[in-house]
Amino acid sequence: MSYEIIEKLKREIAGFRDEPESERIGIVTEAGDGIAKIAGLSEALSQEIITIETSSGDVSALAANLEEDFIGAIILGNADAVKVGDRGKKTGTVLSIPVGRELIGRVVDPLGEPLDGKGVIFENEENVKRNRLERNAPSVVVRESVKIPLHTGVKAIDAMIPIGRGQRELIIGDRQTGKTAIALDAILNQKQDSVSSPEASAKGGRRRVICIYVAIGQKNSKVAKIVKLLEEKGALAYTIVVSAPASAPAAMQYLAPFAGAAVGEYFMDAGEDALVVYDDLSKHADAYRELSLLLRRPPGREAYPGDIFYLHSRLLERAAKLDQEHGGGSLTALPIIETKLGDVSAYIPTNVISITDGQIYLEANLFFQGIRPAVNVGLSVSRVGSTAQTKAMKKVASRLRLELAQFRELAAFAQFASDLDESTRQRIRRGELLTEILKQSDIEPVPFERQVVAIYAAINGHLDSIAVADAKAFETKFLDYLEKRYRDTILKPIAETGELAEAVETKLKQAIEECKQL
Repeated sequence: MSYEIIEKLKREIAGFRDEPESERIGIVTEAGDGIAKIAGLSEALSQEIITIETSSGDVSALAANLEEDFIGAIILGNADAVKVGDRGKKTGTVLSIPVGRELIGRVVDPLGEPLDGKGVIFENEENVKRNRLERNAPSVVVRESVKIPLHTGVKAIDAMIPIGRGQRELIIGDRQTGKTAIALDAILNQKQDSVSSPEASAKGGRRRVICIYVAIGQKNSKVAKIVKLLEEKGALAYTIVVSAPASAPAAMQYLAPFAGAAVGEYFMDAGEDALVVYDDLSKHADAYRELSLLLRRPPGREAYPGDIFYLHSRLLERAAKLDQEHGGGSLTALPIIETKLGDVSAYIPTNVISITDGQIYLEANLFFQGIRPAVNVGLSVSRVGSTAQTKAMKKVASRLRLELAQFRELAAFAQFASDLDESTRQRIRRGELLTEILKQSDIEPVPFERQVVAIYAAINGHLDSIAVADAKAFETKFLDYLEKRYRDTILKPIAETGELAEAVETKLKQAIEECKQL
């Protein structure tokens, strides 16, 4: 009899163990400054969403520090509502953002919530695809080399510091030197960029680049101004704005670029081309430093945590050009970094320079001299180089960097020389002319084919007889003349083929001479 009782008890105990475990509940032991310390949730995953039950409703938090006895969580909702003693529960889901074509033309926060007052984005939330904010970068095996140009519409950049689809090109400079303006030019130019590519032809025409502008720590007024500009120029039809302004908590500023990357990856995975602008990663690093110090992580150089390099490298490595087997999509990254008094050797600037495939350095001195965009060609570089240029641009711009470098050297030398020989004078004059032709106003991107003909005329000496002061006026007149008289025989063939054929070049020389006679 006792044997039967023992067996029955064993079966009961076994059955009890097979039942689902009771829910794990943690208790908030510390709360403040947007950070909560929760004991009893040692099994939480990194980046897992934790639900904290407060007196005013549930608040979401993000598991960041995973320690033996407690976890450090970043509060994503109303931080003031979280008090010591509140209960926290695991959700089993890692932080993600809803993605889809419905986001195009909208302004959202890093969690995908609309900020533009245009109503809900996704009608059926349950069926929406979600991308994790943190995701492994595509491996080397699924990538292919960057070779398709992404034209910015800025003559100095497209000619000398070309950007390809899938590249990471840093825009760096002091405040108020036109960094955001270059990024906006690149976004606006995608409306008119019509250079075809083998991939585009295979899909039946050119591929519009979907743009994502990520505002980190910017003033609300600046973000509103940018959104209005994009709307007025018709660029919001292919642009998504992810905004975490200066008024947003540090947690949102930290998540914003990862949200931008996750949205961009949706289009890359679908075989499309996407461009993401991070404006700017200096403020992102500051937000991460704030969170890390509040989470009691040990500070390193300039009080940044030891993994600050990894923070930006794992973000920027997600930019890639996928091979045809994996859809052939691309994600191009234009991170922006603000320097202080031109100090490119500071901690965060050197970090990001070493991660990216080149940098566009904007110099305050050039900006104040009236050279806009204020690109310092000597310190700017694209490690993809002419591979990401069309044959037409390669043909006309191959000597441009050398000519400008010689001009800068001779101009510095000429300050101390009273008598210059004719060839030196000619080189200096040509350099001044090229500098003048490369100038352009903000928010006025120049189509690729118009860039080619303007640079061709200047670099080949066709404008040497024109005064430097009249160069810009002649350029405007010349481009208008081509548009009216030679649209189909010069500009259109260059735009469609990406090449400057011999017959087109002959017509171009003829057009330059005709225009000079007017």
